[in-house]
Amino acid sequence: MFETPIIAEPIKGIAPDFRALSIHVDAEGAKEGSFDSSVLTTACEFVSAGGPSWADAHLASWSDAYQRFGAKPNRTPCSAQALRKRVIKDGRIPAINPVVDLYNAVSLRYALPVGGENFDAYVGRPHLTVADGTEIFDTMMNGEAVLEHPAPGEVIWRDDLGVTCRRWNWRQGTRTRLETAAGRMWFILEALGTMPENALDEAGDMLVQGLSQLMPSCEIQRQRVSVT
Repeated sequence: MFETPIIAEPIKGIAPDFRALSIHVDAEGAKEGSFDSSVLTTACEFVSAGGPSWADAHLASWSDAYQRFGAKPNRTPCSAQALRKRVIKDGRIPAINPVVDLYNAVSLRYALPVGGENFDAYVGRPHLTVADGTEIFDTMMNGEAVLEHPAPGEVIWRDDLGVTCRRWNWRQGTRTRLETAAGRMWFILEALGTMPENALDEAGDMLVQGLSQLMPSCEIQRQRVSVT
């Protein structure tokens, strides 16, 4: 039903220890379920208490990877670092919608970037690659739709139409943004070597369990991807 994401060869030189869980969900025949909003609250409390133990090391590895492709992690941190900073500063992050709240909770609890995409909006397979600078990225600025281009050499997620996420997992585009728990969805949980091996699988288990409760009878496929 779903094809494996493509990890381009240059990623190996930037993050040779990169690995990820790719999780595809088909909710077209799913029933209406429920979402426990305390999942996000509990994840925020866990971060405020200092968890998980590998957070600092793992997020430092992401900062190093960002620097290797020319990004400035203090200005444009990876998504997991940005979420964690908000929780440490404010003690919480606001709820958005159940599916986004769920994958944000997984990101916080396991200190890893988690992306959620509307797969029905994809054209072709997801590619993690290095930009040449001509790709199109659709985003919002001051409430207006704008088109941008990534910097040459920047790590991006893209499909056959354009960029879906800039600076690896820093900013998601509007075209494939996941706003409702419906249709086909794709989630990517991204890890580097300083994250314990079993923790990536546990993060996937948490996401799959939450999705199954939110959308009973949905079809879920999960697979490992890595640089080769």
